[in-house]
Amino acid sequence: MASQFTVVYDACVLYPSTLRDILLRLALTDTFRAKWSERIHDEWTRNLKDNCPDIDEAYLLKTRELMNAHVRDALVEGYEYLIDPIELPDNDDRHVVAAAIAANADVIVTYNLKDFPDCALAPFDLQAIHPDSFIHDLIDLHPAAVIGVIRTARAALKKPPVSVDQYLGKLRKQRLPESVNWLETMKMAL
Repeated sequence: MASQFTVVYDACVLYPSTLRDILLRLALTDTFRAKWSERIHDEWTRNLKDNCPDIDEAYLLKTRELMNAHVRDALVEGYEYLIDPIELPDNDDRHVVAAAIAANADVIVTYNLKDFPDCALAPFDLQAIHPDSFIHDLIDLHPAAVIGVIRTARAALKKPPVSVDQYLGKLRKQRLPESVNWLETMKMAL
């Protein structure tokens, strides 16, 4: 049975492929419920296309479709009416909070903590959390599941293969120092 703890992934954590892969694989463990909206998809894919103009748009569309198909009930819809009253430092982020409210989420996983201040989220019983803190919390609660996800994600990289040290280096570049520090103590399992 899936946990009722619900998170909304902000576009910034879906943008980097290594982190996106881990977050999606973690969502499949049923230790929490992951959510996003088509607007969140639009944001991360648009930014990726802007920064990597050679990326195949068909690949991005297929990635979105696979995400929606494989993570149970992930797509949040019908939240748009909640956007206008929300007050944030950046009005362009209000749709993320609205999706989180509609999903009855507990947290928003984002790198942009300053864009989701506690005082703005508290009325909605929401909290923003950095992906490193989120993964580290999952390590505390479900270490075997996280090790399994990391092992599987690394093993899936075959062209070229990636060593444990190389993979942990990729995660460190994703600004996940606490999680990587713990994973380094488990290298034999990865």
